[in-house]
Amino acid sequence: MKLSLLYTVLLWAVVRASEVTEESKSTDSVKTSSSQSSTHPVSSGLMQCGEYSNEVMPNGQCRITATLPQLEEQRCPDMFRCTDEVSFWLRENEERKQQMHDLKETISELQEELRNHRHRIKVLELQREEKYGTNSSLEHRFLTLQQIYEEANALLDIHGSLIYDLQTQIRNLTMTVERVKRNPGCMINIVRTSPLLSAQHTLHPEVQHIRNCPIDCASLYYNGVHRSGIFTVVPSLGSTPVEVYCDMDTQGGGWTVFQRRQDGRVNFNRKWAEYREGFGDLHTEFWLGNEHIYAISSQGEYSLRIDLEDWSGKHKHALYQNFRIENEDNHYRLHVSGFSGTTEDSFGWYHDKQSFSTPDTGHICAEISHAGWWYHQCFFANLNGVYYKGGRYSAKGKNLLGPDGIVWYSWKDSDYYSLKKVSMMLRPRTYRSRLSP
Repeated sequence: MKLSLLYTVLLWAVVRASEVTEESKSTDSVKTSSSQSSTHPVSSGLMQCGEYSNEVMPNGQCRITATLPQLEEQRCPDMFRCTDEVSFWLRENEERKQQMHDLKETISELQEELRNHRHRIKVLELQREEKYGTNSSLEHRFLTLQQIYEEANALLDIHGSLIYDLQTQIRNLTMTVERVKRNPGCMINIVRTSPLLSAQHTLHPEVQHIRNCPIDCASLYYNGVHRSGIFTVVPSLGSTPVEVYCDMDTQGGGWTVFQRRQDGRVNFNRKWAEYREGFGDLHTEFWLGNEHIYAISSQGEYSLRIDLEDWSGKHKHALYQNFRIENEDNHYRLHVSGFSGTTEDSFGWYHDKQSFSTPDTGHICAEISHAGWWYHQCFFANLNGVYYKGGRYSAKGKNLLGPDGIVWYSWKDSDYYSLKKVSMMLRPRTYRSRLSP
C-alpha cells in the first residue's frame, strides 16, 4: 500500500509540474503578446527627461531600458521599476518557484521512502530464502533419519532371526543332552556348530567323558539293555548322537532298525535331502536317514535283515551276511551279499552296487516308482514304494506309468502286489546274543 501511495504522489507531482509549466507558458505568451514592448516618456514639468521602455523577455524576465539626456544640475524622477503587470508576473513566478521547490522536496522524500521500501523488500526476500533453506535442510535431515530408521528395523529383523535360530539350536542341544542322559553308562562329547557362525565362533561344547558308549543297538544290548525301544547311539564315524529304534527281540536282538512300513501313514515319496537326513516317526513308520545308515554300517562288518508280511498275515524274511552303503559323494551306493532266509531273493542279486535315487534326482525309475531306493532297471524289490491297502493294484486302474507299490517280486511273482508290513535292520555280523547278568 505504501508503494502505491508513493507512485500516486509522484504522478501528482509530475502532473502538477506540467500544469505549472503550461500555466507559465500561457502567462508568458499573454504577457508577451500584450506588452512585448511598452515605451513611456518621462518628464518633469516642462522638461523632457528622456524615456524608458520595458518588455517581457521569452525567458520570463523583465527587461527595462532607459534613455536619459545628459543634463546638468537637473534630477529626473525615479523611473526604474516594472509595471504592475510585470510585478504581478514576478510574484507569480516566485510562488511557482517555491511550489517547484516544495515538489522537489516531496519527490525526494518519496524517493527516499521508495528506497526504504525496496530495502525492506530485499530483507524480506533474504529472510524468505533463509527460511526455505532451513526447511530444505530439515527435510534432508528427516529423510536421513527415516533411512537410518529403516536400516535399524532391517538389522533388528536380522538379529531377531539370528536369536530365534540360536534359541532353536539351544533347544535341540538341550534335547540331545537329555536323550544322551537316558543312555545307561554313556557319557559323550557333544559339539554343536551354528551354520550362522564361522568356524572360529562355534558354540562351546559340553564335555562328558565316555565309558562303553553305544555305537549301535548291539552295543546297547551288550551293556544290559534287552528291551526293544528308542535309544540314543553315537556312531564312531558320526559327530552327533542319533536316536534309533532297537529291536531286542528278533533273532537274539541287537538290531538297529532303519526302515519300517506298517500302515501307510507316512509318505515315502520324498526328496533327496529328506532321505539323507531321515523322516517319519520311530514309533511307527520311518526312514532313519542315509547319513546315519552310512555312519553305522561303516563302523565294521554288518548284516542286513528284511522282514516281510503280506495282507493274509504270512511272514517271511531275507538275511544278507554283508551290508553297507557308501557316503553321499558316492550316492550312498549299496553293497549287499550273502543271501539266506525264508523267501526268495529279490533284492541283493539285482540291486547290489546300485546308487540311491529319489524322484528329484532325475532318475526315471525313482519318478515312476514315487520313492527313494537303490534302483536298477527299475526294481525287483521296492520297499519304499506307495502303500496300497489290500495289496493288489494295477497300473491301468491307477493310471500309472509302471508299478510303484511296496514290492518284493518273488512273493507273488508280480510287480503289482504291495506288502502290508516290511522292516529293514542291521547289526554287526559277529554279533552273539548273551543273557544279562
